[in-house]
Amino acid sequence: MLGNPREGQYMTNIPTDLLRTLVAVVDLRSFTKAAASLGLTQPAVSAQIKRLQFLLGGDLFDRSVHGIQLTPHGEMVLSYARRLLSINDQIVRLGGAAQRPELVIRVGTSSDYVASVLPRTLARFRGRWPDVRFIVRTDYHDPLLRDMRSGELDLVVGFSPNPPSDSHHSWAEEVVWVRGANTRLDRDLPVPLVSYGDPCAYHRIAVAALKAVGLHWEEVFTGPSTGSLGNAVAVGLGVMAIIRRAAIDVGMIIWEDAPLPKLPDLYCGVYIREGGVRATYQELAGYIAADLQSPAINAPTLITENRRRKTNPAA
Repeated sequence: MLGNPREGQYMTNIPTDLLRTLVAVVDLRSFTKAAASLGLTQPAVSAQIKRLQFLLGGDLFDRSVHGIQLTPHGEMVLSYARRLLSINDQIVRLGGAAQRPELVIRVGTSSDYVASVLPRTLARFRGRWPDVRFIVRTDYHDPLLRDMRSGELDLVVGFSPNPPSDSHHSWAEEVVWVRGANTRLDRDLPVPLVSYGDPCAYHRIAVAALKAVGLHWEEVFTGPSTGSLGNAVAVGLGVMAIIRRAAIDVGMIIWEDAPLPKLPDLYCGVYIREGGVRATYQELAGYIAADLQSPAINAPTLITENRRRKTNPAA
């Protein structure tokens, strides 16, 4: 009984449902979201946390700060709770009973190309962890990182012009110009650009490179996906900056000797949020980093101009 002051003193077992509620509140950064994920009401979740605190004889959450912040005692309890629940769930699975998916991993990416590659990686990961489900979302890089840090996303894959300092994995990706088979540039006219638009990293480095050498430019086509942009480039609307790996994979013509400034590398980073099932996030991040750095999936479809071909700068 909750009001019995001697209950905690002689306690020998902690109810795992209380520990599971604690983990859900911390991982989702919200009592309301934890309630929804557990199929409970918000008052029921609050009552379970109060009961757990009573049984353990101390506050688990720091009530002097805004939001979900654990006390040192709470951090220790959370660590042990994760271990206990992991063992509990492994024992349950030994019984062979059908279980609903236990974990949803929310992945954000600033690249629809990456989003198109991810399913292969996620399928491979789910072959190892069949109880995992995924939600993938695309947006610009900065909003995705903000959402990850607030607990709305578990993992983010994104491109930035500078080496990331807080990513779990990172590497450089070469950026190239791509063109249509019959594309020609007139040096007296602005360079026609095809892009996702600002604030896309491709757009920004292309514009910066053109400005650095005094070339004018104009946006002739802004599109929402690699497919639409690739088609715009293919029919000769303009040129585009994109990572070599993506150009190879979707069969774009790489303009090796373009009469345009060389583009700087972009850096791909795989970021993991604090908290949650961090070991699982780290393992998935490793899968993603390995696959994104592997040779392009559809490399044979590439139409690449010979590196030694001399392109007429006035063309």
